[in-house]
Amino acid sequence: QVQLVESGGGLVQTGGSLRLSCAASGSIGSFNTMGWYRLAPGKQRELVAVITNGDRENYADSVKGRFTVSRNNAKDTMYLQMNNLKLEDTAVYYCHCNTGPLWNRRDYWGQGTQVTVSS
Repeated sequence: QVQLVESGGGLVQTGGSLRLSCAASGSIGSFNTMGWYRLAPGKQRELVAVITNGDRENYADSVKGRFTVSRNNAKDTMYLQMNNLKLEDTAVYYCHCNTGPLWNRRDYWGQGTQVTVSS
């Protein structure tokens, strides 16, 4: 069982920056992937960024060049640096991880942290 706890959300003006953190209860170096998703009112959940255990990164087109995902294995924490925030980035951001071997993959989610971008 893995517990994920997000922090760092808040209210920011357009063009501003925030850094989200996701602290895991397990050793993230063993996780297959970790990522950030977001859910905005009236929209479907969207993958924002993912980082693999080989440190390969992928981003949604809408955040490329503005967001950066990273992780610190020693601290068992993943981060999402969000720069040049836009109104449409307003959402609840969820941390996710995928663990286990191919025959027993498991997904875990955090409780979410609200990011609100105002004009």
